[in-house]
Amino acid sequence: MGLGFIVGTLGVVLLSHAAYSTIQYRGLLKIMEEEFSGPPINVLLELVLGFVLCVYAGLTVPGKFQSIHPDSDENRIVSLPENLDFMIFNHRGRVVLSESDLKLKL
Repeated sequence: MGLGFIVGTLGVVLLSHAAYSTIQYRGLLKIMEEEFSGPPINVLLELVLGFVLCVYAGLTVPGKFQSIHPDSDENRIVSLPENLDFMIFNHRGRVVLSESDLKLKL
C-alpha cells in the first residue's frame, strides 16, 4: 500500500461523506419546508478536495508507463511462459493472411 492508494481511499471517503451530507441536508430542508438551492459551502469544499485527491491517486497508483516503441529494449521478451501448451500458432488467422497475400500479388 503506497501513498497514492491511501490518498485515493481518503478521496473516496471524502466524496462519500459529501454525498451523505448533501442527502442529510436535503432531508433537513424538507422537514423545515424550505427549497433546496444547493449544498452548503463546506460540502462543496469537501467535494472538491475529494475529487482532487482521487485524481492524484488515479495518476500515481497505476505506476510507470511502458514504452510503445517496437525497437525499445523494454519490450523484449526475456523468457517464455512455463506452460507452453497454451501457445497455439496453427489457427484460422493464418488462412486469412495467406488469402490476402494472394490478392495483393495479383
